[in-house]
Amino acid sequence: MTTATPAAQQLWLSRAIELANDNVGAGGGPFGAVVVREDEVIATGTNLVVPTLDPTAHAEVVAIRNACAAVGDFALPGCVLVSSCEPCPLCLAAALWARVDAVLFAADRDDAALAGFDDRAFYDLFAAPRETWALPVRQVAHEARVAPFEAWARRADRVDY
Repeated sequence: MTTATPAAQQLWLSRAIELANDNVGAGGGPFGAVVVREDEVIATGTNLVVPTLDPTAHAEVVAIRNACAAVGDFALPGCVLVSSCEPCPLCLAAALWARVDAVLFAADRDDAALAGFDDRAFYDLFAAPRETWALPVRQVAHEARVAPFEAWARRADRVDY
């Protein structure tokens, strides 16, 4: 967990909330996020789903993308992702892939649900057996299914992530 002081955490959360409020006025969703390293905000992001027509343009994902571009790496060790709201499963997965040290948030999933952003259905879905999902997700046999992984394993210059 981050060793930042509670006062620093409050400042970061205030910045994320400010971004979220400003984004609503600009036509985006009510979510903002910052990525912090060594007590400095290195990137920000807001929810751009509607203006960009990109369902993955959540504030946390945008902030992670911007932070990775700023540091020139796909991993963000030593960084903290700070969000105006509890990250959804997509954003949590992005934080895990980015290897951030911690995730801090202000509003929770219940607060978001009151405004019409109910991620609880996704949490419930992932907890249920896949064969019960309304969205069919299934493996289909194919003889070349592992060929890309074999090609990857043969590359001496690959960058593992």
